[in-house]
Amino acid sequence: MARKTNFVCNNCGKTFAKWAGRCENCGTWNSLVEQIIEDEASAKSAIAKGQVSGRELKVDGIKNIEPSDAKARLKTEFKDLNTVLGGGILQGSVSLLSGQPGIGKSTLLMQICAEISKTAPVLYISGEESAGQVKLRAKRLGAESDQLFFASSTSGNDIAKTIESGKFKLVIVDSIQTLSLAEISSAPGTVSQVNNCGNLIIRAAKATDTAVVIVGHVTKDGTLAGPKILEHLVDVVLNFEGDRYGGFKTVRAVKNRFGGTNEVAIFEMNEQGLKEVQNPSAALLAERQNTDGSIILATMEGARPLLVEIQALVTRSNFGYPKRTASGFDLNRLNLLIAVIERRTKLKLDDKDIFINVVGGIKLQDSAADLAICMAIASAAAGKKLSEDYVVFGEVGLGGEIRSAFRPDQRIAEAKKLGFKHALAPQTVKDKFVLPAKDLRTTLIKYVNE
Repeated sequence: MARKTNFVCNNCGKTFAKWAGRCENCGTWNSLVEQIIEDEASAKSAIAKGQVSGRELKVDGIKNIEPSDAKARLKTEFKDLNTVLGGGILQGSVSLLSGQPGIGKSTLLMQICAEISKTAPVLYISGEESAGQVKLRAKRLGAESDQLFFASSTSGNDIAKTIESGKFKLVIVDSIQTLSLAEISSAPGTVSQVNNCGNLIIRAAKATDTAVVIVGHVTKDGTLAGPKILEHLVDVVLNFEGDRYGGFKTVRAVKNRFGGTNEVAIFEMNEQGLKEVQNPSAALLAERQNTDGSIILATMEGARPLLVEIQALVTRSNFGYPKRTASGFDLNRLNLLIAVIERRTKLKLDDKDIFINVVGGIKLQDSAADLAICMAIASAAAGKKLSEDYVVFGEVGLGGEIRSAFRPDQRIAEAKKLGFKHALAPQTVKDKFVLPAKDLRTTLIKYVNE
């Protein structure tokens, strides 16, 4: 009897009865892979007859249960990364780390292994690199501890069995897309393989109270590759972002069952590996030249205030359709702000090419960056520069109004610490958030045309 099959999209997990070149759900090309459907007739028949296997659950009073957070955490050498994780890597937790190729995921994990292996046994499992390659990285980063072990495997069965041995406090799996189970015939990286390998590793980690960090690949648009269910299964999801060729790199938690998701760790890469940036605002502004189109934005990276330089370049367009380009800022938001500037002010930008750059490779996700973007465009278009001791923040509405910003007191305090004398802030900032005039003068504005 022929086995029943269907086709599953590797990108979104949607199931189809027949193969197609493009997924009808997410639009991804060449992402449908075949998988075998198990015969469920006998299972449905047993359920219909009431022949369900199982046993009564053992219950316990909620007061008698020890909270997971009471367990000792494994501390990394990075203070900010420990904060992002909620205080360190919790024993028995499963974390998923994703990032672009070459950004430094393996380097970060090797440095974490080097620190934790000083006090506890650690296993690094690689399905992508040989032992010699990992050895060279470990030697460069000084991670040659007696309690740091290595294994090369792509078998999800073997990795789960090794975790079940309970010999290691931390296990690194690099990466989930290279693993496969012997019981499933599909290729590594498919939906069924990623789902089942992830489930098997998570059960082994919970059973032995072993901390596991899984590396996940990303798609070309930066989202985590594979089925979305993998993100639901794990305890922590970390995104490693930034420019792989230079600039700052950030690690932020988009999911954390043991802590908040409003923290961020900022790193820079050197010959000795990744290093935490203690004062990123000063580093970002060190090479600034105060010219037209340059505005200093007081933004927030998680719960940390940060000063970054916004640069704008406005030139006459040589074509009928003006070009808009943004690096580190959402292009759709830029087009919206340009429309607000044209409608609410006297500037005419319909025949201008506009280029926006956020210095340092920072990717802004703060709505309070709107005012700085608008002022940078206006400054570049008019050829006039703002005084170098000004910082700016505020969200711009479609009516041209300046709306409130998150944590204005911390933004102003960061500007004062770096020697700025003036701040342009939304009118809605209350007096209790504003520092005394002798420290930093705050000008409150209500509309963008001011």
